[in-house]
Amino acid sequence: MARTASVERNTNETRIAVTVELDGSGAYDIATGVGFLDHMLEQLSRHSLIDLTVKAEGDLHIDAHHTTEDCGYAIGAAVAQALGERVGITRYGACLLPMDEALTRVALDLSGRPYLSWDAALPTQKLGDMDTELFKEWFRAFSQAAGATVHVDNLKGENSHHIVETCFKGLARALREAVAIDPRKADTVPSTKGALRSD
Repeated sequence: MARTASVERNTNETRIAVTVELDGSGAYDIATGVGFLDHMLEQLSRHSLIDLTVKAEGDLHIDAHHTTEDCGYAIGAAVAQALGERVGITRYGACLLPMDEALTRVALDLSGRPYLSWDAALPTQKLGDMDTELFKEWFRAFSQAAGATVHVDNLKGENSHHIVETCFKGLARALREAVAIDPRKADTVPSTKGALRSD
């Protein structure tokens, strides 16, 4: 059975359509109106091997906050929907990701319980036209909607671009591991509770 999902999120602030295929090849088609966010979502798709389509229209005449946050919600919701009951998944994933002087550790648990621990200080306030404080908002929204515990720890780094990119690539590699089907337990939810959900 194909693990795919499509989600639309329409508010007074944004209109977003997302499609994911968990067992893809890392193909992407991203257009959010925010150049640097597009670049990061392309990295997320390519390195997770999750096919990802994102089309977003937001109130960019104000700033990129709503578009960034709502893209996180929509992508997380699509991943959660594609996972279904989370039967057979590896569940956990982790990555230690270097990029030049930057080094970031990302660990996640597709537990059904959303939580973000974020420790990434960014030296600059902007990357292109995007406020760097918005990256934490994207990760928070993604973790909430995906039902994932996500820990992001930037261990080293001087360049904001490199630091942020290691966060997204680290998430991608951890997600690639966590969503994979464990062939030894492909018919079982990886929990002694028998279910992965927040209740």
